[in-house]
Amino acid sequence: MSAPPGVCRGWCGTRGGQRRCWPGLRGPRKHLLGVSPPCRPAVMAARLVKRCTCLLRDAAHLAPAGPPAGQLRLARAAHKTLASSAALPSSHVPGSLSQHVGKEQMFTPYPERQEVDELIERATRPEELLGLLGDGRCLHQNHAALALIQLSRLLSEKPEDKAPLIQDARFQQLLRLVNSQITTVWHGTLVKLLRSLYALELPASSKELRSVEQEVRWRLRRLRYKHLAFLAETSAAHMQDRGSGELLAELLLQLERRWAEIEDGRTLVAVMTKTGHLSESLMTRLEDKSLDLVEQFGPEELRKVLVVLAAQNRRAVPLLRAISYHLVQKPLPLTKGILLDLTYAYGKLGFYQTQVLQRLATDLLPHMPGLTSSEVARCAKSFAFLKWLNLPLFEAFAQHVLSKAQSIATAPLCNVLLAFARLNFHPEQEDMFFSLVHEKLGCQLAGLDPAQQVDVLWALCVLEQAQEAELRAVLCPEFHAQFLSDRSPKGQSTFQKLLHINATARLEHPEYAGPLLPASALVPRPSALDRRVTPLQKELQGALKGLLGSADRGHFTVPTQYGWVLDAEVLLDAEGQFLPLRDFVAPHLAPPSEGQPLPPGAKRLAFLRWEFPNFSSRSKDLLGRFVLARRHVRAAGFLVVDVPHYEWLELKSDWQKGAYLKDKVRKAVAEDLAK
Repeated sequence: MSAPPGVCRGWCGTRGGQRRCWPGLRGPRKHLLGVSPPCRPAVMAARLVKRCTCLLRDAAHLAPAGPPAGQLRLARAAHKTLASSAALPSSHVPGSLSQHVGKEQMFTPYPERQEVDELIERATRPEELLGLLGDGRCLHQNHAALALIQLSRLLSEKPEDKAPLIQDARFQQLLRLVNSQITTVWHGTLVKLLRSLYALELPASSKELRSVEQEVRWRLRRLRYKHLAFLAETSAAHMQDRGSGELLAELLLQLERRWAEIEDGRTLVAVMTKTGHLSESLMTRLEDKSLDLVEQFGPEELRKVLVVLAAQNRRAVPLLRAISYHLVQKPLPLTKGILLDLTYAYGKLGFYQTQVLQRLATDLLPHMPGLTSSEVARCAKSFAFLKWLNLPLFEAFAQHVLSKAQSIATAPLCNVLLAFARLNFHPEQEDMFFSLVHEKLGCQLAGLDPAQQVDVLWALCVLEQAQEAELRAVLCPEFHAQFLSDRSPKGQSTFQKLLHINATARLEHPEYAGPLLPASALVPRPSALDRRVTPLQKELQGALKGLLGSADRGHFTVPTQYGWVLDAEVLLDAEGQFLPLRDFVAPHLAPPSEGQPLPPGAKRLAFLRWEFPNFSSRSKDLLGRFVLARRHVRAAGFLVVDVPHYEWLELKSDWQKGAYLKDKVRKAVAEDLAK
């Protein structure tokens, strides 16, 4: 009920035990007609008017692409809200505003769908899209941009039509229309438009292309991360090729700063694949995010992440461990392509994880009949890099080569041979396999790259399958002269293998009559001795010095003319006593040192240490290179004393190490006497 005339219509309450009207009023409770104090509904209505005014101003500023009808609805909603606020009690005002906002859309995200949108989507020929300009239709806001996007899709299968299209006057008119409306194009359409202009191969100097790039650059901070990822996935390569360095730099900066906004594996993999190689700091952030999302990855995401790491040679151990854990623990379905890529990635990164490698080898066996020769060679090479010898799998590799004897190419055959040599693998059907190798390479070996010829023959030397004709072809002066002066790392590696081939010809083929490497080439190069001293090497030399008692009774780190370096060399007489080395001839040095011949019954001993990397993974079998070294040293007249790391690490005291070496020397001498 309303108050009678002359009675206060404001709020009256009790204050200090007395009933008072609004503060500031004097006199009795009756006031003059028409005079009333400020009331709570009136105050709230004033605040509401101010708030609606701000909303109207922001709506007009932030949504210029919305149609006038949207603004009229917003005005009507504000008018109704104000009218209802004056009639309803104050407690219902907020509810009334929220109801109106819910019923009436404040912002229209996209224009209402029109007939032009349908025509653009259904277009199957560029003429249909360009004809929209001549039909008198009004293309506004996103229509022109959508038409260009559809044009790029239609021409993706007909690249020969792009050049004539760019010269078309209607196409140029469409570009100018987009340029005039660029500020009203919505974010998602804008990033697709830039991708489409790149796909249409517009000239880098095009004003319209530069305008779109500049607009994208201005909006980068306001774009959602999915839009940034779309730009990275579809346009980063074009930006790099077309010299849009500033836009690409801004994009990479935003991707790095907002990396925490990534929510799904697909976005992460797309950004990592397309832009990870462009920014070291961004790739580090993406690796951290991958650790958070790795549980959500499927086989395809795991494959892509590993391939990206392998392509960039980034050995991110925490991430590799997490991926390996999920590959082992989850029953993920791994297809042939995924298995091949995983094997390649682990091999390229040199990451050893026993359970993963075992699963890859086991899962690859059923796919062997369907693999091509190139895929077999790729798998064999990857497992060789990992030093993982799975006997059933490698027997399957050898069987594949035998079954494809007539059609296998030279390159896959060479790669399989090199993998076998690295792991010192001899197939069960060894005679048939190497007969095929010699038959296929006999007429094609000379046509290979010179360095590859050396690699193939070196592999045959490791596997004890080199033939005299093949040795002569590589050791002739006309061939090996090109490697004698090559000081590059690859050239040094090839020359080292030439030394091993030369040693094989001299030590393991007594009937071989030449040619051989010149004596000047056998002198050890400084690079052969410039190696970091390992803890095992240092401890072994210290224990030997204590055992010998005199410095002239042993030589340490001895380079030989065979391309191998001995850890230590000693002489024993018939009584088992150490002899001074400087007094006797040393034919294994380069050049050979002169001196007295060895006394009857004297024996020359070579100590060879074998570190952890010298063995196949999870085994005590030496790799092919070190098997060849031990064979050559024995053929040169030495008794070999092997010092493997797994035996040396069990020795704790100096006394134990000295006793271990004495026992090793006695066993080597006893084995020689037994022969």
